Amino acid sequence: MPTLPLIPATVIGSWSFPGWYAKFCDDVARSPEQFGADDRAEAVRDAVRLAIDDQLRAGADLITDGEMQRVDFNLGFYDRLTGIRPLPQSRRWGPPAHDQRDKYECVELVAAPHGLGLVEEYRRVRALTDAPIKVPVPGPYTLAGCLQGGGVYRDRQAIAEALVDVVNREMRALIREGADYLQLDEPSFACHPDDPERFLDLVARTVAGVDAKISMHMCFGNYRGRAVGRRSYLPLFPYLARAPVQQLALEFASREMAEIELASQIPPPMELAAGLVDVKNTWIEPAELVAERLRTVLRYIDAERVHVTPDCGFSQTARFIACRKLASLAEGVRIVRKELQG
Repeated sequence: MPTLPLIPATVIGSWSFPGWYAKFCDDVARSPEQFGADDRAEAVRDAVRLAIDDQLRAGADLITDGEMQRVDFNLGFYDRLTGIRPLPQSRRWGPPAHDQRDKYECVELVAAPHGLGLVEEYRRVRALTDAPIKVPVPGPYTLAGCLQGGGVYRDRQAIAEALVDVVNREMRALIREGADYLQLDEPSFACHPDDPERFLDLVARTVAGVDAKISMHMCFGNYRGRAVGRRSYLPLFPYLARAPVQQLALEFASREMAEIELASQIPPPMELAAGLVDVKNTWIEPAELVAERLRTVLRYIDAERVHVTPDCGFSQTARFIACRKLASLAEGVRIVRKELQG
């Protein structure tokens, strides 16, 4: 694993699609016959190249591929699952909300015979840069959120159980390919914190045998820039202190640093990736405000165990805003880093 500086500046996962690429994706979905396999591969590769360049220019120490081949965080993964069928959308008009997300019904046992495509994503980004890379991986409980059991599974938990092996195999394949820093995305748990012991067991089986640094990302939803649950981590503590991961990625900026004192319950050597930039807000946080928020974080956890991130991914944020927000985040980190290093 590459050596990172004190308090690395990084992203959660997704990056804002360039305008031309968003149109390309719409065109492919609408008229797939117009594009060949090479056309699609070139466009994805160029979009990933831009995502890398944007992040590095902004000053990120740890980057992702921007999730340029994914659809709205996790919706694209359902195309790789067998045993499901799409359901008609119940509401198409009016203000955007989570009820407008695609939904599926299980018609037989769920499987992913060709994987989730993460190895291909990693190969592509690694071929384009030598920078330290983090690979976001969708968690089974969150993946189960858009699936209905039909006559196959009794409830969401049963579907999540069926997806554990799918995600675990994908994580193991990434390690074999050379990835060493994975991020398990489980925002749904933060929104449905009713059974933390069962969730911890689910996570333990998901990451079993995965020899890598694993961060677990839990936010409160960001579909169309909107949250979906009560924005409090309090019901999850102290349970999260026992999570079988090396880092927790939590959002604080959009909540004006509420509950940051919970960081004191994160036991060494577990780390905190603190969200200090609000992706739902178009206002660009000044670097000094980011530095002020970071100083608040360091009142509760030592600097050697802190990364700084935006609250969530930048997929719902205009690209020029995402670039400026990440640059401000990186500069705020550098301010505090210099203070600590004299």
